[in-house]
Amino acid sequence: MPSTLELIRKVKNELHELTGFTADSVSEVNATEDGWEIIVNLLELKRIPASTDLLAAYRITLDRDGNVVGYARVRRYLRDQVMEEA
Repeated sequence: MPSTLELIRKVKNELHELTGFTADSVSEVNATEDGWEIIVNLLELKRIPASTDLLAAYRITLDRDGNVVGYARVRRYLRDQVMEEA
């Protein structure tokens, strides 16, 4: 089973290949019964000033071996927007 850090590196690389966007940060990592669920924030549109960059949070589902089995964009926001906790 891959380590959490290995999973994050792999997911960031795979999402870049799938979407063409660069990973900005990882905001959540959870173990599930079937594997992992990771929330990665991607930079979808770089702007000047940087506070107006357009980012999006993607939920990535991985199996127990760390293979991506699904992903979905769950939120789009400007970098300077405050994200409310659920």
